[in-house]
Amino acid sequence: MKIDAVDLFCGAGGLSHGLLKAGVTVRAGIDLDPHCDYPYTQNNGSAKFLLKDVCELDSKTISKLYRPTAFKLLAGCAPCQPFSTLRNGTDRKSSDKWPLLNEFSRLVRECGPDLVTMENVPNLLKQSIFTDFVKALKHQGYHVSSKIVDAAHYGVPQRRKRLVLLASLHGPIRLLSPEEIGVEQKTVREAIGNLPKVAAGATCPSDSLHKARTLNPLNMKRMRASKPGGTWEDWPDELRLDCHKKDGGSTFRSVYGRLEWDKPSGTITTQSNNFGTGRFGHPEQDRALTIREMAVLQSFPEDYQFVPAGQVPEFTSVCRLIGNAVPVELGYAVGLSVKTHLQGLMTDD
Repeated sequence: MKIDAVDLFCGAGGLSHGLLKAGVTVRAGIDLDPHCDYPYTQNNGSAKFLLKDVCELDSKTISKLYRPTAFKLLAGCAPCQPFSTLRNGTDRKSSDKWPLLNEFSRLVRECGPDLVTMENVPNLLKQSIFTDFVKALKHQGYHVSSKIVDAAHYGVPQRRKRLVLLASLHGPIRLLSPEEIGVEQKTVREAIGNLPKVAAGATCPSDSLHKARTLNPLNMKRMRASKPGGTWEDWPDELRLDCHKKDGGSTFRSVYGRLEWDKPSGTITTQSNNFGTGRFGHPEQDRALTIREMAVLQSFPEDYQFVPAGQVPEFTSVCRLIGNAVPVELGYAVGLSVKTHLQGLMTDD
């Protein structure tokens, strides 16, 4: 049984890597960010990388990528920023990324793949653009299922709630449960506890991605006063920020926090290498997460390459790729769900 996938908005390749792990043949990843090219092509076998804007992509370009005898899977995990809860209070539709889900819908309509999948933030479920997307799929004859899951239940060592959609022209399809896949939750210790120690501002000699941001003297004092799983309330008063002292300061309890060894981490974001933007302090070492630790907590393998050997990784661009990625193990769950669905068709026949 041949299953070919094309990964729109592929980023650094988290979803593609998970699909490959599940035995799906990934033919190509498409993204308009040139920073995606190296990590995508270096880590995902023979999959091609196409530097293209999905809004300017035509169906012929995609259709040529599939083998004639394969089941065709089109993945489209559009950027989540317009739908994120972090945009509450802003005009979501003013984002230039808002129409991208419609472009995905257009390409599904024009290409007619056997299978469709998408991962995004749970808040998308409340948006009319998602309702329209599902209606369009059903109108074209797809069986559609969608579910909000916590990636931690699928072996990703972080709590990350995501909306996962699967659709098929060949009958009902659904995301397999963690029990059906046979995965268990993974802790921070299990994920990054074996990595070499690194000081704030330093880089591991054997891995340029195992690199931590510098902490200024005041934030180093705050780090040393922080407890795993604790809050800024553990600090002496002179270390607290003015916003913490206001009545609404309790809403900022997770910033300037340390991770706990024996639990999954919180959601890894594009700024998880910054102590002040969330609970991103190392459980023991006096620093924030390194780039490599961010990637591993997103369930990328420890040897996943993001920049060429000898190139100094730049925090902003690489951390953006990692924070925006579909966790590899969640991609694996999607791949296994697709394979199980198609194997069921073979059995029925």
